[in-house]
Amino acid sequence: MTVTLKDVAERAGVSRSAVSRTFTPGASVSAKTRSKVEQAAAELGYAPSALASGLSTGRTKLIGLVSNNFRNPIFLEVFDLFTRAIQDRGLRPLLVNLSEDTDPEAAIRMLRQYSVDAVIVASSTLSAAFAANCKAAGLPVVHAFGRATRYPEVPVVGIDNVEAGRMAARALLARGYRDIGFLGGPAGATTTQDRLAGFRQELARHPGCRLRESFASTYSHDAGAVEMSRLMDSGPLAEAYFCGDDVIAIGALGVLRKAGREVPGDVGLIGFNDMEAASWDLVTLTTIRQPLDEIIAVSVGQAIALSEQPETPVTQTLLPLTLIERGTLRPEM
Repeated sequence: MTVTLKDVAERAGVSRSAVSRTFTPGASVSAKTRSKVEQAAAELGYAPSALASGLSTGRTKLIGLVSNNFRNPIFLEVFDLFTRAIQDRGLRPLLVNLSEDTDPEAAIRMLRQYSVDAVIVASSTLSAAFAANCKAAGLPVVHAFGRATRYPEVPVVGIDNVEAGRMAARALLARGYRDIGFLGGPAGATTTQDRLAGFRQELARHPGCRLRESFASTYSHDAGAVEMSRLMDSGPLAEAYFCGDDVIAIGALGVLRKAGREVPGDVGLIGFNDMEAASWDLVTLTTIRQPLDEIIAVSVGQAIALSEQPETPVTQTLLPLTLIERGTLRPEM
């Protein structure tokens, strides 16, 4: 049978309110009473109800974690880091999948029904309007991997995607590539648009460079493979490609190798994210690392701060990128 608060009170010889105060952070209770209650609880195997505690404190210790594009393997790493960071703080994640057939307004209603303490929107492709609507609904919200803007509506934690494009262009130029391709993610995604803008800016500074632009339909392995197949069928390839993310690059890499093309001998590839698979022996993808652990740690910290002080000023935190050298680009010249 379930051990109740009443059982603990009877075993300890104290009132039920004394037991409740013992397990309520910050509540007043004498050291003697606390000791008796804790001993009785241990003997009975009692654990206080988190839901009941939420009713009395007004805090559920639930953090809404919202994302989309669950088919991209990088999100397995993201969710592993996020859920551990949330749980390490004594909180619990409430996962919301905003796939294309999910009603965003219904998701916000659900988050309010569960009385989450805060919301973290963990997506680079989800519209900024969703986070703004969470805020309008009275939910403290942080947009992790959100788009960098001059005047963000909600706190944003992520990277500068325009600079990511510049960094990729510099890496390719340093290796002597001049006929260069951009194999981005979906053309309508802000991440694609910003990385392409930076890529164009850097290449424009180097006369004689040729830029070819193409886009995968989604951030997925299959979409990268399909687009590289299309490029191969349509004519000679560029010397090297900056791919929208690692999973697109790995899809393209598989198609090139199946066709007998050497990478980087015939075609160079550089990805983005530095997902775990990028380092595998059969992949060894040169890529740009996005600091996932730092983005997630800052996002969780800001979400907790907002849940405690909702009027905290809106901030934007952009963290540095790192070029990771592996085996899909030729050496620097």
